[in-house]
Amino acid sequence: MPELRLRPLRTDDETEALRAHEELLADGFELLLGWSPERTWADLLEQYERERLGLDLPEGRVPAVFLVAEVDGALVGRTSIRFALNDWLAAYGGHVGYGVRPAHRRRGHATEMLRQSLVLARAGGVDRVLVTCDDDNIGSAAVIERCGGRLEDVVEEPGARVRKRRYWID
Repeated sequence: MPELRLRPLRTDDETEALRAHEELLADGFELLLGWSPERTWADLLEQYERERLGLDLPEGRVPAVFLVAEVDGALVGRTSIRFALNDWLAAYGGHVGYGVRPAHRRRGHATEMLRQSLVLARAGGVDRVLVTCDDDNIGSAAVIERCGGRLEDVVEEPGARVRKRRYWID
């Protein structure tokens, strides 16, 4: 299997990242957190850098690193690793959020992305990692369990259409 590498977004990723963002929106998943068409690409990249450094965080945001997953030069997905939890993240979002583009699924990429994300979370001071997924996302639940996740509970976010499985990984 080709090597998967997590890396920050670059200026030259704009076209492929926007394409991937549109693909994943069809699944109700945002590849590019905080993206909107009125933003410049440079502004989005600067936001991710501020979040990595924990500087000037907008309301509801925590120190985090946003990385894309690349295999053989193709952007296959992304992960975001949060080094702190606010109330919403503690209840529904967790420390790590990841997604794989539809054309690249069922190849082990999600498992490798989560495995590498756990290493980075621990390096950033997170000992117990909370990872969540939609209750009906059997594939993601299997990935989390393969990486050592232990199901704590299934919760319903007020006003949301899906329940969330909450797993802890030690």
